[in-house]
Amino acid sequence: MGETPSRRTFLAGAGLVGAGLVGAGALVPTAASAHGGGNPGRVDLEHPRFTLAVIPDTQYLFDTDRGDSAPLTATLRWIQDHQADENIVFTAHLGDIVENALASELTDAGKVFEIFDKRRTPYSVLAGNHDINASTTDQRGPSPYLDVFGPKRFRPLATYRGATPDGYNTYHVFRAAGREWLVFALDWRPSDATLAWAKNVLKAHPRTPVILTTHDLAFAGDAGAAQLSDHGRRLWDGLINESDQIFLTLNGHYWPPASTVLPNAAGRDVHVHITNYQDRYYGGGAMLRLYHFDLARNTIDVETISPWILDQEPEKRNELEQRELELTDTTNRFGMPIDFAERFAGFAPVAPRPPRGPAAVLTKGTVAYWRFDQGRADGTAVPDGFRIMDLSGQGNHLERVTFAGSAPETMRWSAEHHDDQPAHASLFFDGGKKPARGGYLRTINGARINDATFANGYTIEAFVKLPSDVRSTNHAWMSIVSRFGAGADAGKTGDDPAEPIATLGMSDGMALQWAMYPLNRDAMSTNWGHEMRSGEWFHVAVVNDGRVTTLYVDGAELLRNPSTPAKGIATSHEPWFVGAYHYNRLVESGFYGWIGDVRIVDRALPVDKFLRA
Repeated sequence: MGETPSRRTFLAGAGLVGAGLVGAGALVPTAASAHGGGNPGRVDLEHPRFTLAVIPDTQYLFDTDRGDSAPLTATLRWIQDHQADENIVFTAHLGDIVENALASELTDAGKVFEIFDKRRTPYSVLAGNHDINASTTDQRGPSPYLDVFGPKRFRPLATYRGATPDGYNTYHVFRAAGREWLVFALDWRPSDATLAWAKNVLKAHPRTPVILTTHDLAFAGDAGAAQLSDHGRRLWDGLINESDQIFLTLNGHYWPPASTVLPNAAGRDVHVHITNYQDRYYGGGAMLRLYHFDLARNTIDVETISPWILDQEPEKRNELEQRELELTDTTNRFGMPIDFAERFAGFAPVAPRPPRGPAAVLTKGTVAYWRFDQGRADGTAVPDGFRIMDLSGQGNHLERVTFAGSAPETMRWSAEHHDDQPAHASLFFDGGKKPARGGYLRTINGARINDATFANGYTIEAFVKLPSDVRSTNHAWMSIVSRFGAGADAGKTGDDPAEPIATLGMSDGMALQWAMYPLNRDAMSTNWGHEMRSGEWFHVAVVNDGRVTTLYVDGAELLRNPSTPAKGIATSHEPWFVGAYHYNRLVESGFYGWIGDVRIVDRALPVDKFLRA
């Protein structure tokens, strides 16, 4: 923190993290919650979850003859000990390493960071106002800070990429979650030349997301949200606002912690975080912020801990230390939802997966493959009696059937599709029940699949999307794919013989269900899935290996799969339906939602052979 009266009036805080590379490995990180023990080792640079660590102002730990390096030592050792289990890829210090910018103080702090240097643990450090002459910009020339924490210190690290000619500003590139990330470590007062340098770095890395770390950028305003300081406004106007790659900024200097989200010139979010604990017990005790990036969940989980206190024997902690062990208030422990693909789309768009032709997915044993990319205009009706060709070559074509009194528009061509769907098209079924309405598809008379029993196994796949109002309207027990004929028609007398021979559908709570009569049992076999979200596409697969059946969603095996043997599928030698449910030989409801590609194979397929693979 600076010494001027105007800065003493600011209360501010909350910061985020830098980035770096340790080395490829196969270790998968565990959830960061217990913090006990430790698992030193390599990080996993491809795993979608990784951690950035940030250390704010440690100045009171290095204050002539009044400091104590033990807390920072404990923090750095904790980071190394937990690199693998927390997947920590980089550590950033936010400045004000020491109190008085003395050579002796900086030398002492530099000795602590040798813990990282010896193992080439990736990190960055930047100068705060207490580390240099605070009245100068980065054009100040030589200083004890530069002697200890200049670029030469970081050159051995794989993540270090360069510095400004003055040496006070550096940038670092690390790999995590299968991509590169860039971290700026900017001086307390970067000059105009440095802002130009930073822009050139961005031009050299045009597709890389960027985290900007500096000492003074924002403070906590009266409402508790972070707001830009005078110098922060200069950085915003001169660099951040026009640089869409910068999605996160981190600074210390002020307290208490805080954060906000500001729209940049492109209209995209920039998360502004400040974090600083020097006002707390023991000068903050080198308290550590952990930012757990999770690209699978599109979130960053943030937590704040004190490795120094965690390392102590619990019974020996004093009352103040007990309070500082871990900060669990909403300012210091929270989640940040970020749709990473959407946020980075302006500079690193994810190329959509191109359509794949039938030849690419006609795996051995395919008995039916239906897709809905016949080139019809989006939103136009599928005519009654229209034939959807079976692309497997087996002749199992589908024809549209319309419920009495329903309009043609109750089945429409749609351009919507799952991102991993081979055909970039689907059908929208605007169906319902009581009375049955809409339309459905039925295999033609004489289709080979009408007689098939799949005694050696099968795989049934479909891409599905449910409308947002599916639960508030009457669509319980609708079918995605079903086989016509009641159990009694196939000679089955167990359970309810009026039930369909086979149906893959949605329960009253929109949970997936595969219910069918196998060849080897008189009773039904039922697989249950979980309740599905509306408004988003999913892929469902039912896989039978000739003995047991397993239900999958988006390639993940579900829980409620019966272990009782279920061989094949009984048949009454009647058609298969797409988009209709029947009971006791009465087709009583039409599907409501989108259905994309549907494929049926006469053997069990592994997950990596599914249509979505």
